[in-house]
Amino acid sequence: MKKQPRKQVKAEQLYFIGLLPPDIIKQEVTAFKQQALDQFKTSHALTSAPHITLIPPFRSARTSFAAIAEFVSEQKAIEVHLKGFNKFDQKVIFVDLVPNPELTTLQKDLELYAHYYVGVVPEYQPFHPHITVAFKDLKRPNFPEAWAYFSEQTYERTFAASSMALFKYNGKAWDILEEWSLGQ
Repeated sequence: MKKQPRKQVKAEQLYFIGLLPPDIIKQEVTAFKQQALDQFKTSHALTSAPHITLIPPFRSARTSFAAIAEFVSEQKAIEVHLKGFNKFDQKVIFVDLVPNPELTTLQKDLELYAHYYVGVVPEYQPFHPHITVAFKDLKRPNFPEAWAYFSEQTYERTFAASSMALFKYNGKAWDILEEWSLGQ
């Protein structure tokens, strides 16, 4: 009896979708991440480009996300106002955003669209847009000092967010796999 060839099953990869700030803000936030590494020995935030997470990490065997590109092309740029730093418990330090109903609507619409057209199962957690500066490997004993440092910093920028990206985890860091411009 002849052996039948095995059907190849595509392995699921880990992705997330984020809104990208302009290059100058990416550079400034990367400098904050570098300060977190130099002063508080936390480097995990440096494993991805600065971004505002819209769809948190999800697994997929897909190789095409054309449906998301189509969704993004139908959206307009959104004004984002960054203001100061904030924290989640004693785990995460981030650049905070002024609440923005347009951004919240974009995130909810994208979440529904990605669920329907791409099969992304949404994580039902509150959307709190931010740009991470330190997390995961920020040790609890270092947190108070790190928070004291960043909470004293002044940082305020406003920009038109005009692009989104699909990030893919390569086993060590998050690479931008695709970048899409928001329609005008």
